[in-house]
Amino acid sequence: MPSFWEKLQVDGNEMDLYAAVPSGGSGPFPAVVVSQHGGGVDQFIQTICDRLAEAGYAGVAPNLYHRIPEDQLNADPRPRPWDVLSDPETVADINATVDWLRAHPGIDGERIGITGFCMGGREAWLGAATNPHIKAAAPYYGGNILVPWGSGTQAPFELASGMKCPVLFHFGEVDVNPSPEDMATFDAELTRLGIDHEFHVYPGADHAFMDFTTGRFQQAASDASWPRTIEFFDRHLKGAAVSA
Repeated sequence: MPSFWEKLQVDGNEMDLYAAVPSGGSGPFPAVVVSQHGGGVDQFIQTICDRLAEAGYAGVAPNLYHRIPEDQLNADPRPRPWDVLSDPETVADINATVDWLRAHPGIDGERIGITGFCMGGREAWLGAATNPHIKAAAPYYGGNILVPWGSGTQAPFELASGMKCPVLFHFGEVDVNPSPEDMATFDAELTRLGIDHEFHVYPGADHAFMDFTTGRFQQAASDASWPRTIEFFDRHLKGAAVSA
């Protein structure tokens, strides 16, 4: 399973991107954008890209922190994501990643999905709501979806009408952000908009239950949710190719 780092240009800035692609064959492959959690494109996020490649997808993770100076990003205490990121810039980063995938000869530009974890789950919702080329979205425990990041912007929740794809959302039972009340709000809005969606709640699981590098990792929730995510992408990305 080959993996590599790429550099993209976004609004005059250079953005690093980690990519993992399936072994064997030259494609074109379906692709999934992996939106980082608060720790950045770290071991956990790279491993998710690698797992996607093992399942037959190009997994790519853009560094959403690329505009932030290293000394600021590594300060003690570390800055909170909403203090250093803005939604319009994140949309630009996701759009640049999708455009790069669509222009790549090894990628089927009509079969692109998105997933993300923690703040990345939020950004997966944001990307699905703003980029029409995303055909399936699978956020994991996305917090702060009801809150805008950056001045003069709309919260991702308020942009839900822009979603043109199905959604699979994973929640931890004891998580407080997103809370059970948030989940009910998301469900009601996607239902109102007629957006195909399925939600799964994992018993006893907290926020970050997928992240094997933290103490909140829960094996049962991880083992149950990941096959669902792959099956979801297979259905809506690989399945789309078969039906076409």
